[in-house]
Amino acid sequence: MKDTTIQRHTALVKEKAAELGFDYCGIAKAGFLEEEAPKLENWLQQNMHGQMGYMANHFEKRLDPTKLVPGAKSMVMLMLNYYPEKDLGANEDTYKIAKYAYGEDYHHIIKWKLKELLKILQEEIGDIDGRVFVDSAPVMERQWAQKAGMGWIGKNSLLLNKNRGSFFFIAELILDLELEPDGPVKDYCGTCTRCIDACPTDAIVGNGIVDGSKCISYFTIELKDAIPDEVSGKFKDWIFGCDICQDVCPWNRFSRPHHTPELSPHEQLEDMSKKDWEEITDEVFRTLFKKSAIKRTKLEGLKRNIKFVQKK
Repeated sequence: MKDTTIQRHTALVKEKAAELGFDYCGIAKAGFLEEEAPKLENWLQQNMHGQMGYMANHFEKRLDPTKLVPGAKSMVMLMLNYYPEKDLGANEDTYKIAKYAYGEDYHHIIKWKLKELLKILQEEIGDIDGRVFVDSAPVMERQWAQKAGMGWIGKNSLLLNKNRGSFFFIAELILDLELEPDGPVKDYCGTCTRCIDACPTDAIVGNGIVDGSKCISYFTIELKDAIPDEVSGKFKDWIFGCDICQDVCPWNRFSRPHHTPELSPHEQLEDMSKKDWEEITDEVFRTLFKKSAIKRTKLEGLKRNIKFVQKK
């Protein structure tokens, strides 16, 4: 009887996640990530997080979701595709921004979907407790998504899905509800090293290990100081984030355009030339990126990145 209830609840979670527009939903049993503990500790000790001090905080919570949600039994992992209809960086006369930042800030879009999912489950099942997260808590999302059978962690440390590649946002719902876990899938990277070979700053330092402090995304978004001269000429026109290791990945030939209108770019953004970027005003910045993740760099940070990329 109990198993039937668990199966019914599991089917309900996946059905409602699909109705809310999530592309994949996988489930893992909540618990301590024993294998990840030494890897995370080593990564932090080598200062691969750079100025991202928050990565060193809440070490235990990062490895054990039951410390975030007491009594947690299940990790409901969700993926939302953000691959665009058009690659704005394909035009040589423009600067490049990461595809995830083309439209509105994904945090707001996904958070609403997650809260709606939790509310539906509470209405349908009854008294269950849970918390929703999208980059908003110390949760090792890719590792949990891998455990939940949604893909494997590639050499570039991103989650790869055999059917759709890696252009996905990952989010989670941690529940005190017992659900049927999905099994992990095989690693299909094989001997391919395209992402490692293509990274212009040599940030991919091992299989699935990225030195965050060397990544173009880190330099253009997280770093608040001046970008070091030693990486001058290596950014290949990227001014916010970087997709190089994803663009060269063979699995991304299976990527398909997303179906979330809010993730589509502002029409003015599609026509931005290098000159437009170089002359961007505060007014244009606020208009284009009113609801965008690009607001994180502020206009000053974006201008710093553009000037740095011009130094070739």
